[in-house]
Amino acid sequence: MGIITHYLFFVSMEIAINLFDMKMNSEKIAFLKGFGKRIQILREEKQLSLRQLAQNCEIDYSDISKIEKGLRNIQMSTVVELAKGLDVHPQQLFDFKLNCEK
Repeated sequence: MGIITHYLFFVSMEIAINLFDMKMNSEKIAFLKGFGKRIQILREEKQLSLRQLAQNCEIDYSDISKIEKGLRNIQMSTVVELAKGLDVHPQQLFDFKLNCEK
């Protein structure tokens, strides 16, 4: 009976955490999509293809595509590489509007 009780406790905790994370996830998704759109805009302004941008930085073009679609959560080192590849200051990558409910 103890194992079942522990299992049910962990399952109920996981459900509670997932429900809490749903709001956080929607905010994260909105941020990732906004960031990705900004990367795409900068890339297109500089008339770079995904492959050309990939050649300018140490990121595979398929990963850049996923970043632009908001499908990839990236590290700060990737932000620096993207900025290098786009020849902009990293701060410029974050110049986008974020619509989050409060």
